[in-house]
Amino acid sequence: MPFLCPTIIMILKKIFSLLFCFFIFSISFSQDTLKHQKDSIPQKDFIDVLHQIFKSKQNANDSTKHSAKNKYQFSILPGVGYTLQSSFVVNVSGNVVYKNGNNDSTNYSALVGGVAYTAKQQLLFNLQSDIWSNKNKWNFSGDFRVYKYPQDTYGLGGYTKETDAILVNYTFLRFYETAFKRINKNLFLGVGYMLDKHWNVTQDKKELTNTDFDLYGHKTESISSGFCINALSDTRDNPINAYSGIYANILFRYNTTVLGSNDNWTSGLIDIRKYIKLDRKSTVLCFWTYDWFVLYGKAPYLDLPSTAWDRFNNFGRGYTQSRFRSPKMLYLESELRFNITKNKLIGGAFFGNVQSYSEWPSNKFEKILPGYGAGIRLKFNKHSRTNLALDYAFGINGSGGIFVNLGEVF
Repeated sequence: MPFLCPTIIMILKKIFSLLFCFFIFSISFSQDTLKHQKDSIPQKDFIDVLHQIFKSKQNANDSTKHSAKNKYQFSILPGVGYTLQSSFVVNVSGNVVYKNGNNDSTNYSALVGGVAYTAKQQLLFNLQSDIWSNKNKWNFSGDFRVYKYPQDTYGLGGYTKETDAILVNYTFLRFYETAFKRINKNLFLGVGYMLDKHWNVTQDKKELTNTDFDLYGHKTESISSGFCINALSDTRDNPINAYSGIYANILFRYNTTVLGSNDNWTSGLIDIRKYIKLDRKSTVLCFWTYDWFVLYGKAPYLDLPSTAWDRFNNFGRGYTQSRFRSPKMLYLESELRFNITKNKLIGGAFFGNVQSYSEWPSNKFEKILPGYGAGIRLKFNKHSRTNLALDYAFGINGSGGIFVNLGEVF
């Protein structure tokens, strides 16, 4: 379509100008060379650039020579930035990639975490884990968060407006842990425990009355506690930045008063990602569907499916976190990733997504909410393939902004 070219040019201009708004001091130390494709032109990452800037005596290529006994890759990023949901933010984020054993049939394990404080007085700590045992006999998946989190909510369904925003203050604890056992080569079945707790919940309604937050019903504290049953298949070649493979996770969650939940209710989640490598230059076409439903009972308002409340707070670029919320949600995204420089130091991405939320209380899907954008990728750690992703995304009705990730969005 004709409007895409000037729009994309405008997006790229904004991204390049916004790069100057970020102060980035990075520490990246390698203790092993993870398996990666050999290129005729050596790869370069941010630590290599630092060596050149400060004229380090260490040869950049020496960073690929390590003892075979060590196997951990660390990427740590302190920084100052800006996001739609948090305004200005000071944070430290990082990840660790490693392998349990030297067998090629063992997937890479990853720990991803961070701590942040924002101009909206939000305090966040999170740690996600994806641990594979030797030869992939077991997988342990975890999600731990503690938030002090004043945040706007806009009501239920797809027809809400920016002017519907009300500020909700709460403290939030999440603890998820699931153990998966391999059934065959690429299929795992898992059982786990899931806890979401919100307390000190208050809203600043200003002149608004009878908001969806009121009409749906809310309490100053909510607890959703129960077990989950999962089916998992993961053939990705790298959990941080996949070039090929499929990730599929189907989850059924049962919250019960027996385990401390306020009410009995169930939900389902379908998370499927496909990666297609198009050439030797690591051009990758990616697809992601993330579909989330309350199946039975009444979930607490703050536990309903909502924008960017996936495991890494990433889906729905183009909209702020919690912009849309409902008992049922459908989501689809596609992204094209490519290298700009031959040494893979700088890359780019184009992406588009659509999301839809059931209207409440009818539970009918009526409106499609698109988002699209482009971004720059800076190779942060070439051994673990960790990229610093800087994206600018647009939604409808003037929605849009910057989205930053240490690692790919999905």
